[in-house]
Amino acid sequence: MSNNAPASFTPPSLLLTTIGLSLATFMQVLDTTIANVALPTISGNLGVSSEQGTWVITSFAVSNAIALPLTGWLSRRFGEVKLFLWATLLFVTASFLCGISTSMPELVGFRVLQGMVAGPLYPMTQTLLIAVYPPAKRGMALALLAMVTVVAPIAGPILGGWITDSYSWPWIFFINVPIGLFAAFVVRQQMATRPVSTSRQPMDYVGLITLIIGVGALQIVLDKGNDLDWFESNFIIIGSAISAIGLAAFVIWEMTDDHPVVNLRLFAFRNFRYGTICLVAGYAGFFGINLILPQWLQTQMGYTATYAGLAVAPLGVLPVLMSPFVGRYAHKFDLRVLAGLAFLAIGLSCFMRADFTSQVDFTHIALVQLFMGAGVALFFMPTLSILLSDLPPSQIADGSGLATFLRNLGGSFAASLTTWIWIRRANQHHAYLSENVNAYEPTTRHALETLGGASNQAYAQLDSMVTSQAYMMSTVDYFYMMGWIFLSLILIIWLAKPPFTAKAAPGGGH
Repeated sequence: MSNNAPASFTPPSLLLTTIGLSLATFMQVLDTTIANVALPTISGNLGVSSEQGTWVITSFAVSNAIALPLTGWLSRRFGEVKLFLWATLLFVTASFLCGISTSMPELVGFRVLQGMVAGPLYPMTQTLLIAVYPPAKRGMALALLAMVTVVAPIAGPILGGWITDSYSWPWIFFINVPIGLFAAFVVRQQMATRPVSTSRQPMDYVGLITLIIGVGALQIVLDKGNDLDWFESNFIIIGSAISAIGLAAFVIWEMTDDHPVVNLRLFAFRNFRYGTICLVAGYAGFFGINLILPQWLQTQMGYTATYAGLAVAPLGVLPVLMSPFVGRYAHKFDLRVLAGLAFLAIGLSCFMRADFTSQVDFTHIALVQLFMGAGVALFFMPTLSILLSDLPPSQIADGSGLATFLRNLGGSFAASLTTWIWIRRANQHHAYLSENVNAYEPTTRHALETLGGASNQAYAQLDSMVTSQAYMMSTVDYFYMMGWIFLSLILIIWLAKPPFTAKAAPGGGH
């Protein structure tokens, strides 16, 4: 980021500036989770499958990830305040367009636009907060921002559920309009006189284009794979080839270019390498869990969007309470121990969910979410500190940006893969269970009698029960798998080597 503007600038009201900047970040982070609980409703209203509904999440996440590496170049070219204001206003416009969408392709297209213009919002908020606060209070400013980024994902499911049930799903996007306009107005008023210094720097167009082709094609393959029966389809084969060529060209180009859009050479640093693997895998797992849970609760357990949001929300209670203490005292401990405890807690919460049955009650689900929150509270800050710890000071902004880029990409791919695994396993279980359902089998005959005798309606009810059970078994399988993945991350984080000295980390947050 360009910090050429004199750090001595103080806005007329530090409080108003902080509120304006934080609201923009709140709005953007909220948008990563607010649609999760509304997915079944959106899919139903627009007449698509729940698998296609996931595109609402993945399209935002992948375009957001691709836009992130451009932030540094854009801020140097146009100035930080101007970039923040334009990103906020374009985000408001894209949100409004999402709300008035009448078909899934339209909604996905506007979500791509929304994700793209949201890219610079978080890094710019962080940069401007650091710039307006005196050095002694910068830690407090970043702690406040961390709090906002923890509260927003909790508020997302509750707000999304309540809006979807009480009004209609487009309002989950319309809500951004007043928030964004207010944030842009306040920041414009407060930062109008801030000195601006811009510079023209070469843009790595080849890197950017190969990144968009490689990642974009891969995301389309992941999203469409199940519908088109994977490699039985020429579309998937061609898409995979385009993605592989695009990503190979991207990696080769970025390793040799003087001004890479994504600095892959940072993986030469040991702590950065292992820390980033843990950050990306951990975040992808976290993202997948919070996507599947509300979908399962609504489609199979009969929860409304509001109740699904409330069941998922306790996840955020402990991170809000613990974040200030983790920020203040974490460096008194070996950060690998804290990150390991985070993975252990999240892993154990997955094994607890693997014990769920279709009789599980609201309180039990909410308590497991609350327990998982302890892991989430210990996850971000120690992992981020470890991955930045062995980078030279001049590379920290790049490292933080690259880790955030890969983390968002991990979340996007996780959304597609999670839904695919969940539906595929449910279909396999359904096929297996259906084999044992026939009119000559005593259990089936008994079940049909309790449903009023063998009729089409009774068979339909029986099939519905088998489907529900198949999804329950698939959900259990998924959480067992996630539990083992999180436990394996404990081993990976211990490959990092101390010291994990705290360096000012400008970027990347939650």
